[in-house]
Amino acid sequence: MFALSCIAGGAPPASVAAPTLERSVKAAFLYKFLGYVEFPAADTSAPLTVGVVDADDVAAELGRITAGRTVGNRVIAVRTLNEGDALAGLNILFVGADADKPAHWLRAAQQHSVLGISETDGGLQQGAVINFRVVDERVRFEVSLPAAEKSNLKLSSRLLSVAYQIQKGP
Repeated sequence: MFALSCIAGGAPPASVAAPTLERSVKAAFLYKFLGYVEFPAADTSAPLTVGVVDADDVAAELGRITAGRTVGNRVIAVRTLNEGDALAGLNILFVGADADKPAHWLRAAQQHSVLGISETDGGLQQGAVINFRVVDERVRFEVSLPAAEKSNLKLSSRLLSVAYQIQKGP
């Protein structure tokens, strides 16, 4: 298993390989984030569930990465979501760049104490707790502490230490 910091600092340049490399790195981040977020009290026997909107390639790669793995003795489930699907039971919601109404999805995630993650310019302003960006040809992520607080989530200092940028206040 690789460390979060290895992914954050050691991701290969996105321009060197096919776009699928970027998608694979994002899927790996999603998996690792599960271990660095304290979710509100829940059924500890239930799976940790990641919902994915308009990013089937990320969902497929995440399913491949997490097959047979656990985080904190909890199995990991991946669900592909469509407009109108409920967020109940999710721990993470990843909203792909091609999603219609990303702000709608991200606000719903906040209301359900789900870690909302996006990959668009202005993702934090739309309500994401974490937003992926490609910086210097590497996949990085920025974090909104106010959005995490609104979502009732506690982020590990280890996760914050490898964030590209942290938004601390409104």
